Amino acid sequence: MFNRWMQIMKLALPSIVSFASATVTGTISLLLVGQLGALVIAIVGVSNIIMYNAWALSSGIGHTVNYLVAQSAGAGEWRKAIERTYLASYLCIGLGLLVAAAGTFAPEALLHLMGGSPELVEAGKGYLQLRFYAMVFTIGSFVLQGFFRGIGDTRTPMIMSFISNIGMIVLTYGLTYGHLGLPELGLAGAGIAFLIGELAALVWGLYVFFIRLHPRLHTRARIPFNLPEFKLIAGESGKLALNEFAMSMAMFVFTAFVTRLGTAALAANEVSLNVMALGFMPAFGFGATATILVGQEIGKGLNQAARRIGTDTALIGSILLLLLGVAEFIWAEPIARLYSSDPEVYRLAADLIRISAFLQLFDGLFNFYAGGLRGIGDTTFLLVTSISLNWLLFLPLAYVLIFMLGYSSYGAWIALYTFIFALGCAVLIRYYFRDWTSIRAKQAQQAEPVH
Repeated sequence: MFNRWMQIMKLALPSIVSFASATVTGTISLLLVGQLGALVIAIVGVSNIIMYNAWALSSGIGHTVNYLVAQSAGAGEWRKAIERTYLASYLCIGLGLLVAAAGTFAPEALLHLMGGSPELVEAGKGYLQLRFYAMVFTIGSFVLQGFFRGIGDTRTPMIMSFISNIGMIVLTYGLTYGHLGLPELGLAGAGIAFLIGELAALVWGLYVFFIRLHPRLHTRARIPFNLPEFKLIAGESGKLALNEFAMSMAMFVFTAFVTRLGTAALAANEVSLNVMALGFMPAFGFGATATILVGQEIGKGLNQAARRIGTDTALIGSILLLLLGVAEFIWAEPIARLYSSDPEVYRLAADLIRISAFLQLFDGLFNFYAGGLRGIGDTTFLLVTSISLNWLLFLPLAYVLIFMLGYSSYGAWIALYTFIFALGCAVLIRYYFRDWTSIRAKQAQQAEPVH
């Protein structure tokens, strides 16, 4: 068991650091631009939800590359791992063009759709446009990170994250307020910082893939187009993208509900979600590790070992989340004060942080076991569960508690964590009640020969 736990930690820690750096960057960026006022905090919060939806539509490609490459690597089929990454990149380019078009033509309409005031729409449309353009580079980076993690290299995604996030922090500080000899651009400067940071991460990822890994894996080899494999990647990417999109669209509608409670409520909600993101660090890190290790064991044909290592990953991650929840509960108000000096904002945010402190364990369970289910390719279950719980439980309950029963922000977060509890329980039950003896590595369906 000790060796398994060490293997898990060796893969998980770089992923946790990677996600942590992204979370800390979001926190620092919000703290920096938050000094411009509650309106700017609200703009950043609404923009984050919109960009989460844009990311969700493309995230399926990265998740698919991650688990398919893990299975290929476990089986020792390195050429297939490279081939699947190349084919995924074609999908990535097409989606990048769509995201760029949305950034050019849709920001103002999306801010209106979110229920933003005329002042918010006018002040935020330029910032949102820059975030869309940055997302084009994010899509490419996520696909490369899926490959790196699939082959068991979690350090390269960590370095990509560092390059991106350090650049974002420095440039946000400089371009927002005119420090470091840079022009003072206000909120637009923060958007430019996102754009440059994401581009830098993509450039580093391409360098590692095509230059550093080529001698060992022949990553610059000519790969002929394989239609059955392309269909497999497109189909799996579609399911995983719809899974994420169902969740992100639900958060989109949820934020639209909160927006109608006023700027202070929206700002408190954004602060609380930002603090919640601290719990996403171990959740995402160990979830990604579960996908890697379960997928590799399935590739080797060691199904029971795959099931066991997924359990160990969830156990370690849960311990860390419990410790984090204790700290958040004790220091909820001092944490909230870091984001805003407005008593109406930080007091409400502190209450919401306390609500989430221990309940975020179920968000962890979802990530841990969903990661394991991705590792075995159980993507249809994840899609059906996400759609049904988001749209049949979460949003109807949020509407009732917020608007019909008048519980405002507290009702919103009770609905959110009721949903997360149900989601965590659903994937846990699925993981342990699957017939693991029948699971095989995912293969493309070859066309029948014509006689």
